[in-house]
Amino acid sequence: MAITERDRRSRQKQNTVPIDRLSDLPDSVLTHILSFLPTKFSVRTSILGQRWRFLWAYVPNLIFRNDSQKSINRVLLLRKMQKVNTFCLSDDDDRYRYINRENGAQCKKYQIWITFAVERNVQILHLCYSSWRDEDVLLGLPGCLFTCKTLVHLKLESCGVIPVRVAVCFPRLKKLHLLYVQYEADDALPNLLSGCPVLEDLLICLYPDMVYCNVSSTTVKSLVLDFISVGCGGRADRLDINTPSVEYLQMSDYFTEHIKCGVLTSLTQAYINFDSQPDYHHHLHSRSLLDFFDTLCNVERLNLDFSYCPEIINSVLSAWTTSFRNLTELELRCDCRLLSKFLENADNLEILCFTEEPREEIKSWKEPPQQVPACLLSRLRIVKLPNIRGEKHEFKIIKYLLRNAQVLERMEISYPRSLSSNEENNMLKKISLFQRGSRACKVAFGAASPLVFCKVR
Repeated sequence: MAITERDRRSRQKQNTVPIDRLSDLPDSVLTHILSFLPTKFSVRTSILGQRWRFLWAYVPNLIFRNDSQKSINRVLLLRKMQKVNTFCLSDDDDRYRYINRENGAQCKKYQIWITFAVERNVQILHLCYSSWRDEDVLLGLPGCLFTCKTLVHLKLESCGVIPVRVAVCFPRLKKLHLLYVQYEADDALPNLLSGCPVLEDLLICLYPDMVYCNVSSTTVKSLVLDFISVGCGGRADRLDINTPSVEYLQMSDYFTEHIKCGVLTSLTQAYINFDSQPDYHHHLHSRSLLDFFDTLCNVERLNLDFSYCPEIINSVLSAWTTSFRNLTELELRCDCRLLSKFLENADNLEILCFTEEPREEIKSWKEPPQQVPACLLSRLRIVKLPNIRGEKHEFKIIKYLLRNAQVLERMEISYPRSLSSNEENNMLKKISLFQRGSRACKVAFGAASPLVFCKVR
């Protein structure tokens, strides 16, 4: 059947009609999609057509990353929606990074923008304005910020000074992250936390100018204290922690001289990393550290890293009597002297990951005295031993655990890739001769995952 000219034109017309399914979606859906984009990209969608021209102006989230003052002012001026859900102001580009003494007008602009967000009931506020040089003036935070009744999440990163004499009222704030901010005085942090009655998540990366760090909150459940981040971290001479409701604790510290920690009965997970300084007097710290470990007695999962401070083990090892009765999973990174202590004092330990930091002066493994620890007889199921180099004392550890762990299901042993094939074969042969206390135990051996299982007599 021949196609008429009329049919041909009709088909051409149909083929030229654009099918834009995205534009057919409701405004609420489109603005929700745009809310995940940085604001400058959201604004650019206005070129897509009349349907999109002012759609960006109703997006509840404003995310500015290295945007010019002119573009930020234009967006705020043309914005149609009165409520702000998320306001992110991040200047980590060198072009806009610093406020110098001659640029007070720029500092005032930032205060106006922050006030804009607060007045529109902002719920999530993230401010990042790096200022590390002596000639820089820190961004002043407007007073209205500290009485924002709608804030749920506040993140201040490398910007502003937390004042002492200011009224603080955050009735809805649940998440507070303070990364390298400065404090007018040591009392500024307690004053800030006192105005957060429902706070649950607290993260502090300490700026190196605080002498006394007092973290006190009855509601915080997750606490992260990072005092050793590369390039920026500081060390408080005194650290007080009073967070009785905390369930998760992550702490990295340069051996604060005095650590005082209240009761942590709710604590179930702890990740502790201690680092030492060359001129540090460890014997002055041992009593404080022992008391701190006593507060960890209820944890179920513990990650402990002493890899950069073997000296501290000498000062606390003999006096350590803490019993970890609830501990089921332990990741330990240190020299082998501390391993015995944990095996003796964690009767319910089920999973052990031990990474040794070998020292020339420490190459001995002392088996637990008199009797086999309770966890080896009835609980320990999985053992992971990464980075085994074939040292004599390492074989003693492997042999002891295989022989005495009565319910062990799996032991994973890995070695550095730098080992030669000869060294690898010798290690495998030696381990394969070790006796097992558990018939169900399987031993995996290799340079990297997935490890291969080897037969052990």
